[in-house]
Amino acid sequence: MRDRGRLAQSMTRAPGLRRAERALYRFSASLERKLPRGAGTFAAMAVILSGIGYGIIQGGHADVVREQLADARDSIANAVGFQITSIALSGEKQLTREEILGIAGITGRSSLLFLNADDARNRLKANPWIADATILKLFPDRLHVSVTERQAFALWQKNGRVQVVSRDGTVVEPFVAPHVAHLPLVVGQGANEKAADFLAVMDNYPALREQVRAYILVADRRWNLKLKNGIDVRLPEADPVTAIASLIALDKDRQLLSRDITAVDLRIRDRITVRLSDAAAAARAEALKSKTTPKRKGSDA
Repeated sequence: MRDRGRLAQSMTRAPGLRRAERALYRFSASLERKLPRGAGTFAAMAVILSGIGYGIIQGGHADVVREQLADARDSIANAVGFQITSIALSGEKQLTREEILGIAGITGRSSLLFLNADDARNRLKANPWIADATILKLFPDRLHVSVTERQAFALWQKNGRVQVVSRDGTVVEPFVAPHVAHLPLVVGQGANEKAADFLAVMDNYPALREQVRAYILVADRRWNLKLKNGIDVRLPEADPVTAIASLIALDKDRQLLSRDITAVDLRIRDRITVRLSDAAAAARAEALKSKTTPKRKGSDA
């Protein structure tokens, strides 16, 4: 009885199922008539390509694929006459020709047609040695690259680390090569950016400049001179030129910088304070003591 009941119940639902199937069939047929020919193939290809793209991105191969596509594009352009056959380069001093072209992204496979001059220029300017760059495409196969390089100007010491900087304060090398070891040494926060103006002042006093081991910027406001003989010269924030002139005059008259002293303080206007070395201070104290000690009776023969 139970089996007959289930059979009767399924037979009663069968017409409803058949109607749903017929409606679904009519809908799919209508959709096929509205879609253009080949839409199914296109949709399948889109799904496949999107899957490939997703796999490339997830696998970290996007850059490799991009380079391969660029190489293929350039190969086609080179084959039809846009291969770069001549590169005129000017302005290189610190950097070699190979380094400049490598930074710009110009290789033997690059085509003039697809070379992005703006991108190449921006890559060159991102290098600390290059202040400016110009790239000119001369169709069909010539390229002109001109760079304006920064020059090594000074050695900058900060937090115990010494780097090479240009006149505008840009760090151009993170280490000191032997051929730049002779450059002036500036020390302190901000000294790299303010060195050019102060060293221009020191150029007017070559005799004193030759005695300087380091130029120390104090509190981003004033300079101290560390001389090669160990003497510290403390310059004022205001009008350091007058203070330097007074120091030079005093040294010329009394050989101040050749004496046994450790510091010369010029920060107070119209006053020069000198600090003696420990040995010189002890000798002076002893001399003053002997002058103030009364002589004993009968000491004179």
